[in-house]
Amino acid sequence: MWNTLQAENNWPEFRGADGSGTDMSAHVPTDLGQTSNIAWQTKPHGRGWSSPVIWGDQLWITTATEDGKQQFALCYDRHTGEMIHDVLVFENSEPDFCHPTNTYASCTPAIEEGRIYVHYGKYGTACLDTKTGEKLWERREFPCDHFRGPASSPIIDDENVYVALDGFDLQYVVALNKKTGETTWKKDRNIDYGTDNGDRYKAYSTGLIFTHKGRRQLVIPSATATIAYDPPTGKELWRVRHGGMNAAIRPVYRHGLVYIFGGDGQTKLVAVDPSGSGDVSLTHIVWNSGKAIPQRPGPVFVNDWMFLIDDSGVATCLDAKTGDVVWNKRIGGNYRASLVCAGGFIYAFTDDGHATVFKAADEYEEVSEADFPSGFQASGAVVDDCLYLRSVEGLYCFRSPK
Repeated sequence: MWNTLQAENNWPEFRGADGSGTDMSAHVPTDLGQTSNIAWQTKPHGRGWSSPVIWGDQLWITTATEDGKQQFALCYDRHTGEMIHDVLVFENSEPDFCHPTNTYASCTPAIEEGRIYVHYGKYGTACLDTKTGEKLWERREFPCDHFRGPASSPIIDDENVYVALDGFDLQYVVALNKKTGETTWKKDRNIDYGTDNGDRYKAYSTGLIFTHKGRRQLVIPSATATIAYDPPTGKELWRVRHGGMNAAIRPVYRHGLVYIFGGDGQTKLVAVDPSGSGDVSLTHIVWNSGKAIPQRPGPVFVNDWMFLIDDSGVATCLDAKTGDVVWNKRIGGNYRASLVCAGGFIYAFTDDGHATVFKAADEYEEVSEADFPSGFQASGAVVDDCLYLRSVEGLYCFRSPK
């Protein structure tokens, strides 16, 4: 079964193998303004918000032309920044509209030994050989009006690639066989959105697979509700209604709870006991919150604490078991990139290029600040003693001098 042990010293999916964006064993620089801490930097071509994924010596991202007519997968040597592969994955004659705050390459890939799975929403999903860059299979026939452009990332286990397509017109989840690309299952969301406005149906979330009390679950948020599926079959296990739309933050499983971020609704965060069946909205929500809860930047967890930064720059530490506020601090800025935690330090990046590092502690303590030439939409990755960051215009590796 796919788990974090298989991903040791790798960063295989959006926000890491468990979706938490945290590596407490890492020893990376806390001063990002110190040029001696930059091991390498480069400027990928095109435009894309996908986050780096790492396996072994390789780092991969996706990118696209600004008009969306070409979509690429780029591979770098993670130690040196040297480009290994530049693969043109898909060409599109008439791409749909994409909002200026999004791109045609915002979905983060999923990687494992020998294979990487790249996804561009309705434009297609493909499996590439990581050694040669050869395309092993592709699927391009899953319709979806993303309305503002695609952003949900794929995840993998031993058998399948799982992708959510929650659009203006259609909303469904599909599981594809990793070896062949054939459809294992496809399930419509079947959610009562309470409106006929398709804008309220869309979501951009990435799923999470975990096992709770012996039951394996695939949890993928959507607009209005989140559904848990049986990974091999797609059978619905439970659902919870939380309201909202545009859910974009990957769930996290900790302390026997799954933490779900609902997007722009009043109840933006629910902590759910995932042991139930059917509609658990009235029976299995342990706590919820709507104050200073982010819509886009994901949290990090350290021990019993959950650290958040909302879209407008309010940082908060919550007791993850109860939802009680430990502290909050306005540090300013606008945020889309998720927090990253490495070795007990938390890294936050604004959409105009400002970085703040603070301690993962029960009181706010700032460690350093830095500024970059362009802002951050993608989320960072941590492997060993390296912090990898993708800004709008650059790709960086930070490493402490030895």
